[in-house]
Amino acid sequence: MKLTRLWTSFARQVDARPHATALVARGRHISYGELADLVTEASARLERLDTTGGEPIGVPATKTPRTIALVLACLRAGLPVVLPSATLPDATLQRLLARAGCRHVLRADDPGPARTGAAPAPATPARAGAAPAPRGPHDPNDIAFVLTTSGSTGLPKLVPLTAGAFERFADWAAERFDLGPGAATLNYAPLNFDLCFLDVWATLHHGGQVVLVDPDAATNGRHLLDAIDDNAVTVVQAVPMAHQLLADAADDAGRRLASVRHALFTGDHMPARCLARLPAVFPNGRFYNVYGCTETNDSFVHEVDRDALPADGVPLGTALPGVEAFVLDEDGAVVTGPGRGELVVATPFQSAGYLGTDPAAPSPFVDTPAALPPGAAARFYRTGDLVRRDGAGVLHLEGRNDFQVKVRGTRVNTAVVEQVLLDHEEVAEAVVLAVPDPVAGHLLHAVLRRVPGAGVGTLGLRQHCARHLPTAAIPSTLRLSETALPRTSTGKVDRQALDRILRSPRPEATAVRKEPAR
Repeated sequence: MKLTRLWTSFARQVDARPHATALVARGRHISYGELADLVTEASARLERLDTTGGEPIGVPATKTPRTIALVLACLRAGLPVVLPSATLPDATLQRLLARAGCRHVLRADDPGPARTGAAPAPATPARAGAAPAPRGPHDPNDIAFVLTTSGSTGLPKLVPLTAGAFERFADWAAERFDLGPGAATLNYAPLNFDLCFLDVWATLHHGGQVVLVDPDAATNGRHLLDAIDDNAVTVVQAVPMAHQLLADAADDAGRRLASVRHALFTGDHMPARCLARLPAVFPNGRFYNVYGCTETNDSFVHEVDRDALPADGVPLGTALPGVEAFVLDEDGAVVTGPGRGELVVATPFQSAGYLGTDPAAPSPFVDTPAALPPGAAARFYRTGDLVRRDGAGVLHLEGRNDFQVKVRGTRVNTAVVEQVLLDHEEVAEAVVLAVPDPVAGHLLHAVLRRVPGAGVGTLGLRQHCARHLPTAAIPSTLRLSETALPRTSTGKVDRQALDRILRSPRPEATAVRKEPAR
């Protein structure tokens, strides 16, 4: 792998502005010069390894300056870096690193001699041979980052991204959200999540300051409020839950975040009640709905008019420069006017395919579908997301292909049911699972966490659903959780864990209370 522009531009920042703050971590300000010293230490660890084969280096993604320094050291050495979640069980981590072809793993909390042989290397190194042959602009020998998917359906998938893909995205993000010197971005997401390409790597690429949110305080709204206020953060990118936490904390403290110029929400449905609170929290902010997948990076962005907030959902918005997107109906035909179907995209920032998977296995990475017009990109990604194109040609996200089930003969999308539940002002989190049933085909079971002090019960929630959903889509069982719902390593709701809770014979042991439909 050649030296990435991320490394060379970082080095330029160190030369030109060594005393400027690069990172803020647990209240400590680390300058570009100090971060460069950490990179030098990390590079010394790399030099003690046998890296002649060019295999990727595993770096568990603890959110610390030393982890960021390890990544920069790998990029400086021209070595791909695999960023698995630091919270993965050890056995899962070993399997994942073996699949990636890693012979070495470096941990930020182990500054001593590098650990070698952390995972057995497969016969074919992951650097070039394990991914499907690329189609389009990506060179498999130029892999810089390997991210992981959520693992909500099993072992996380490995998503390689080239230096060129990152650099194209970083340039777009820096121009759109003013990420250069003087900017300060809040890093809320885990470091193994694709959101970090904007709020960590693109920011360092262009000379801004990154404020790392302590993972142990990620659900503490006051901590988030202080991190933004104390560091004059200008860009906030986070899931809707974090914006809800900020809004609650700002109201409780009677504070506003005047430094924020750009507030981005992504990764989940933004409830209308939360969106309505953001203009007061960010009085000088512009608001954006950002859509993308780990495999493609961001694909769409929609700037929300703060003076005319939508009450019925935020659209996907406009495709980013160079992005091609089409909607395919159930028969694989292109939807050209109003209608519904699966979104397929090709972006200048996307992966060429997963690492370490069977090339013969079904893949969402596909050659140009036959239904697309001549001149379309050579390689597309089938997102699995269902969208609706309205009469004005605007796309709206409606759910996922794999969340569609039949309930008593009626097609139901569980993601739509979740959105309706989340739109209730007293619901903080909601997940709807479809459980096979010999009579109905499937029954819907909802697990919900109410906002603190909420009084709504299952009857009120069923009435709410009845006002917005057909009868078949009303969950047959509701369970109210007293604690936050379990999350995967990338912050998504862990549906497998919830399914185990639903099937548990002792729900009281999981802090989830079952209330049957009435």
